[in-house]
Amino acid sequence: MPAQRSDITGPALVTIGIPCFGARDTILRALKSALAQDWPAIEVIVVDDCSPDDSAEWVARAIAQEPRARLVRHDRNIGPAGARNTIIAEARGAFIAFFDDDDESRPNRVREQIRVMAAHENATGARLIACHAAGERRYSSGYTKPLPAIGSRGREPPHGSALADYLLFYGRRPGWFYGSGTPSCSLLARRETFVAVGGFDARLRRVEDVDFAIRLAMMGGHFIGTAEPLFIQYATTAPDKSPEANRSAEIALAEKHRAYLRPLRRYDYARRWPELRYWHFKRRYDRFALEFLMLLLRNPVAATRHILATGPARLRHERSIRRGSAP
Repeated sequence: MPAQRSDITGPALVTIGIPCFGARDTILRALKSALAQDWPAIEVIVVDDCSPDDSAEWVARAIAQEPRARLVRHDRNIGPAGARNTIIAEARGAFIAFFDDDDESRPNRVREQIRVMAAHENATGARLIACHAAGERRYSSGYTKPLPAIGSRGREPPHGSALADYLLFYGRRPGWFYGSGTPSCSLLARRETFVAVGGFDARLRRVEDVDFAIRLAMMGGHFIGTAEPLFIQYATTAPDKSPEANRSAEIALAEKHRAYLRPLRRYDYARRWPELRYWHFKRRYDRFALEFLMLLLRNPVAATRHILATGPARLRHERSIRRGSAP
């Protein structure tokens, strides 16, 4: 594809979307960081997904005199994917950036993501692009984990079905930098990209951002990122982040993409890996060993590479969380 000049020549309107659920203690911090962006043309949309607390009231009071921000309230809880779809439908901006209700973004986040996207469009002519911000995750123990952005290093950004392979069964391509994956809390893209992909799958209560990235990748999408850390993610716990919720969602993801996985002979692998992760988090190492053995018997090379690439890093990470310091 011949390179084309990006049409980001002026301060295009950027919609900053913040899905909110039960975030009374953190939503104002996230909202303040959104309104403090130094990009000259923004609108901020907070979608309260029928919070059980008074999050919406706090937001309403905070933006009462702020013409750049508005609040949309759901009368029933439909989940984070549904809340993001409401933001996409309500957005007036040419671009949409998602902030989480318990995160904090630096003032130059939108500006830097727009700069990186324009440079990539000018260099490649690509239009289906997901631009992720680098950041850091802070734990209550004092440990801070860097979150480098996908595609922020290397000559070629992850793109196409090969990126879907990574997200579904850890199929890695040499030379690609996968960073911290494709979380929606760090995502900025053109509104037309969200529309082209069909938004987020509201049937998924977790990993809906991974599913969005898989579908974008299968359409030929490019995944790029900023080198500079631009947001702070505060590690929190909630019922929808439990090992059980994660296992169910990851299995549902494999089921959804079964038609793609079966010809590659990776459906069983994608279906079983969440079980392995689940038993690790439950500290049932007997069941973990059994699941790994089953994976090993069916996919000896893939399972060995996967566990060697991720297992030691996972153990160091968990040890650092407990100790409150970097490994």
